[in-house]
Amino acid sequence: MFVAHNIEAHVLVSGKVQGVYYRAHAKDEADRLGVAGWIRNLPDGRVEGLFRGPEEAVRAMVKWCETGPPRAVVTAVKCEERVLDEGWDGPHVFEIR
Repeated sequence: MFVAHNIEAHVLVSGKVQGVYYRAHAKDEADRLGVAGWIRNLPDGRVEGLFRGPEEAVRAMVKWCETGPPRAVVTAVKCEERVLDEGWDGPHVFEIR
């Protein structure tokens, strides 16, 4: 029997990902998927995000990051995942930092 876990994924996205509404589109996608966490621009031109929630939803969010919004040109996505404690139940908010 497959048991779904809550996971956390920390991503660093490289390419043309600033100035193309990447963070706004990411928030829309996270809200659609029911993923919590945050996303922000880094001074070096990358975008950093932290996604939390059901494994399937978080992995879908990471997959979305590989393409991003229409004007983005993603060249790399570095991702580190970990399983969250079974008792984790929030917060269920996604914010742009």
